[in-house]
Amino acid sequence: MTAPAGTRHAAGRRGDTTADSHDFPTRSYDLVKEFVIALVVVLVLGGGLAAIFSSPDEKSITMSDWAKAAPNDLIATAAGELAGTTTSAGYGAPYNTNSDGQKLGPLSLQKWGGVRIPVDSAGLVLRPLAGVSGDPTLTSAVAAWKAATPTQSTKWATDYVNALAKAPDGDPAKVAKADYGPVPAMSAGLLTLAQTGGLEGILTSSGNFYGGDQTQSILLLADGSYLEAQARARNLGGDQWGMMNETGNYPGQPWMWLYTFWYQVPPFSTSDNADAQVWGLMMLLTLILALVPFIPGLRSIPRWIPIHRLVWRNYYRSVAGP
Repeated sequence: MTAPAGTRHAAGRRGDTTADSHDFPTRSYDLVKEFVIALVVVLVLGGGLAAIFSSPDEKSITMSDWAKAAPNDLIATAAGELAGTTTSAGYGAPYNTNSDGQKLGPLSLQKWGGVRIPVDSAGLVLRPLAGVSGDPTLTSAVAAWKAATPTQSTKWATDYVNALAKAPDGDPAKVAKADYGPVPAMSAGLLTLAQTGGLEGILTSSGNFYGGDQTQSILLLADGSYLEAQARARNLGGDQWGMMNETGNYPGQPWMWLYTFWYQVPPFSTSDNADAQVWGLMMLLTLILALVPFIPGLRSIPRWIPIHRLVWRNYYRSVAGP
């Protein structure tokens, strides 16, 4: 019997009897076509699944949104920044030294971090207003503020903050008449600047061309009540498991439940040092978890409660025996 040519050729080399690859049937294969089909299928599936199951893409809240939706809140916040009574003004490190910040027992963790991002609360108002031109009333108001003594300027702003708190709906037009100096004009000027959209760019500028530092704009926005109201409306408040929620009817990050759980129970839920305390507790629990193999008694729990034998029951039945 005559062997195929390919076989004879292969066998002729070192006694190899393996058939030559050229003897097997072949067909053309369009790799580019297969790649394009696979790419289209993946894109369609990815886009469809993302549209159905992905997290909602909420529009960012801007200064303009705030000014138009809650103008009275923005004016009250501006006055509070000038008076130094806002949250960021008394926050402490890393923004200022006006507070020791949160502590973990006797340890002043926040204070130890130091002031790394210095922020002057009054500067959140003065810096944007300094660039406004064509408004003589506002220009003279800023000049009067800078010419006044710190005691006088603080009194003006504090009195105006208190008057706004007592006015119906916080309406500046209904504030009791008194000497508030240039504070009403400056607060109204910041509102006008925010409504036109000019406040956004000024606060995000960080002294470079790109201006991507959002610190000051976020601090100013967070010092008002509008941002918190929007967050709570979407169930993102701290007492609403906000750290692990997402906007809308979405579960968010379930792996964060243990961290956020502690914020919901005393003493953490009522403590001013909750962040430091929860952090410390989580570090302790993490350390205990890491040291489980070395802690007498704790390391014996798997032997006392052999759940692993139930999980790997097939192995213990067939290999390890009863």
